Amino acid sequence: MLSISEFSEMCHLTPQTLRYYHSEGLLVPAHVDEQTGYRSYLLEQVEQAMLITVLRGTGMSVKLVRRALDEPDATPALLQQHSAEVARQRQAQDEAIRDARTFFNSWPEVRRRHAPEMTVVSKPVPGTSAGRDQHEWYEADAAISATVQDMVKTVESCGAVVSGPPWHTLAGETPEQRRQARTGEGPCWLVKVPITADEEALAALPGDVEVQIFEARDELSIFIPGKTSIAKYCTALSRLAPHPLDGAYVDITRMRHLLHDDGVETTAAICKLDEISTDG
Repeated sequence: MLSISEFSEMCHLTPQTLRYYHSEGLLVPAHVDEQTGYRSYLLEQVEQAMLITVLRGTGMSVKLVRRALDEPDATPALLQQHSAEVARQRQAQDEAIRDARTFFNSWPEVRRRHAPEMTVVSKPVPGTSAGRDQHEWYEADAAISATVQDMVKTVESCGAVVSGPPWHTLAGETPEQRRQARTGEGPCWLVKVPITADEEALAALPGDVEVQIFEARDELSIFIPGKTSIAKYCTALSRLAPHPLDGAYVDITRMRHLLHDDGVETTAAICKLDEISTDG
């Protein structure tokens, strides 16, 4: 029999770790003295300790390691699932690192820009909420992305050319849209895709896609890298809304969220103090 200190040295596992594995039923000592609580191990248990160390080194949880040891035939599938999860985590970490570098190398600043007149196609995003929590926000983001991809394919199949980054905006262009937004019925978002198209291409567009003219306007803009989130949306809003302007104000009811490959650019229309907003 090996004492816990001897077993610890052999397996390169601290006594604290061995006690934890015992409490989790992962590596149970061969004998525990009822009076002193001293744990003793068999030499054969070194192999089990080695397997546990190998599996734990992959980042597997104690629960998964225990299952892998209890069900050896299932271990290859468990390792495959764990490998896929690690890859997803690494991708998320890589994206976060890129975002952090972008933030701190060039801190997002509010800029003034001019948006020219353009022809756009517009379509409501089906089944979306306003994104009141992060889960809803992710669902809305996925639905918006799917609608954008579908619209791009549609306009290109009709002979039109996408002429700039698509964007989404809150659905509030008609009384019915505003009513649905207030009651939570939805849709809460509209997708806009700027296009260049001749009359033949415009005539070929399906009926559920509305062709509009986006009027030229001055805007305040801020670009925030990475995937969108409620926090990033609120950050953009908090930076745009109070931005000082001479003889003008920022109309946050006319915000656009332009979708770039590496982030989202949020813009809001600049209106003169005597100007009354009528479009979205």
